[in-house]
Amino acid sequence: MKNISLLEKLLGGVAVEWRALGEIGEFVRGKRFVKTDIALEGVPCIHYGEIYTHYGIWAKESKSFLDPALASKLRAASHGDVIIVAAGETIEDIGNGTAWLGEGDIVIHDACFSYRSKLDPKYVSHFLRAAPFKEQIKKDVSSGKISSINSNGLGKAKIPIPFPDNPKKSLEIQAEIARILDAFTERTAELTAELTAELTARKKQYSYYRDQLLSFEEEEVEWKTLGELALNLDSMRKPIASSFRDPGDIPYYGASGIVDYVKDYIFDGDFLLVSEDGANLLARNTAIAFSISGKSWVNNHAHVLKFETYAERKYVEYYLNSIDLTPYISGAAQPKLNKKNLESISIPNPSPEEKERIVAILDKFNALANSLSEGLSSEIELRQKQYEYYRNLLFSFTKSEEVAA
Repeated sequence: MKNISLLEKLLGGVAVEWRALGEIGEFVRGKRFVKTDIALEGVPCIHYGEIYTHYGIWAKESKSFLDPALASKLRAASHGDVIIVAAGETIEDIGNGTAWLGEGDIVIHDACFSYRSKLDPKYVSHFLRAAPFKEQIKKDVSSGKISSINSNGLGKAKIPIPFPDNPKKSLEIQAEIARILDAFTERTAELTAELTAELTARKKQYSYYRDQLLSFEEEEVEWKTLGELALNLDSMRKPIASSFRDPGDIPYYGASGIVDYVKDYIFDGDFLLVSEDGANLLARNTAIAFSISGKSWVNNHAHVLKFETYAERKYVEYYLNSIDLTPYISGAAQPKLNKKNLESISIPNPSPEEKERIVAILDKFNALANSLSEGLSSEIELRQKQYEYYRNLLFSFTKSEEVAA
């Protein structure tokens, strides 16, 4: 493997010294501004929360801006500085950094520090996400509603400096390590884009065929209301407050799926659940109709429907997820699909044989889409673990006795 042989050359016999970040660089804390201050144009800025969602190891362009008058009162990071998150919801959030390589300055939030040193900024940024750094700062992170660390805590953490007596050679090694790790992150991003595009195309194809299969003219087939096609078991539902649930392995369902696992059950069999309330009835970010099997407990946020055959249940599930239910939904602040409106939904009712044919085709398309989605997640996770492995390996220089102590 090319990268492995290169690692051996980089790490083999390298003279290295672990030095405290505070001794070889300077930390400058940003000043406070709020999200409502952020504008579409103006002076480039970075809010601490954006480092997790909008930035990677390094960046040349800003995603947000501030009014120049406000920006002039705040603090900025310059080209080559590493912007470090100093506060977050969890300890794992602390210390992640982004090397700022833009041409101009960028204003930073007060939950961030800019770090300036003679080290390669990309090298520092990768190190801030590596296990050797995270382990060092754990004891200096204060916990509470928000976890945080000050410049002293960050400054005590030590970073490996290859060839400390040869600055030029040291920067060459640092840059090469950063280049290898950049290649992993870039390939992960490319793969994610490729797989996401493939998944999107498959989903569009699935939606097209689903809509074609479920489109009927009025005179083509008999139409029936959902109340005529299914047995409604809503009266058997029973909500349980979280504090009164006995933990177990029985799924406890709500409007959009499993919300908990409990000890007992009230349903045993195959059913179709349909969301009764919630914003998802309009947003449709997840399916509003979904099948369940086996022992289960269902609260009063999902309707429970029973059908005579698998094909009938899945046919209705596919149909409900394909149509606009807005005409049947009431309530503005809290959208609701009540029992009366649910049972009044008109559904085309072809022959049992035609339902079986339609369901068989859509099951295959659905299985393909799900396998692609699972493959996307597992492939991305694999790439991320591969990057983390090499990142930790590249920073696994033997520590001096002083650091180990």
